[in-house]
Amino acid sequence: MKALKSCLAAAALAAVLSSVAGCSADGKGGYSLASQYRPGIKTVAVDVWGKGKDVYRRDIEMRVTEAVVKRIEQDTPYKVTLKQRADTLLTGTVDAIEQRTLSFSTDTGLPRESEITFIVSFTWQDLRSGETLVERKEMKVAGRYTREDPIAEDFFQGSENVVNELARRVVETMEAPW
Repeated sequence: MKALKSCLAAAALAAVLSSVAGCSADGKGGYSLASQYRPGIKTVAVDVWGKGKDVYRRDIEMRVTEAVVKRIEQDTPYKVTLKQRADTLLTGTVDAIEQRTLSFSTDTGLPRESEITFIVSFTWQDLRSGETLVERKEMKVAGRYTREDPIAEDFFQGSENVVNELARRVVETMEAPW
């Protein structure tokens, strides 16, 4: 019985030591409890995203801007504010929207499943120093939707997942580069 207790105590000590040994303060040497976001930045201004010359979808730039703002507020320690009060500025454009049919209904010959791809460019700039923190050109984000009954999603419904995924990926780039 005494041997079992000392064996369990040794196993518990080994578990604690191995978990502590895996932590690191610098973020490069293993696990870290430090924030994954950039220190010194507290606020972000988000300009309304623009549209490329061949993008004709109504209010798509407003939907993307709203999704990015919500995702910043939800997933980061940053606060979205006016440009005059912000530490940084995030600007972007929806350069293109591509849509293609993936499959057709065998009964009607109409499209059954479609794919939407947004191609976007954005820049995140420090307003205090003028430094560009992140710049991405022609980032592609795609999603699928079903056009056939009983689901019968239209472009607006089908693009909602793409807009949300786009916002998630933009906010991921705001993490500190380790």
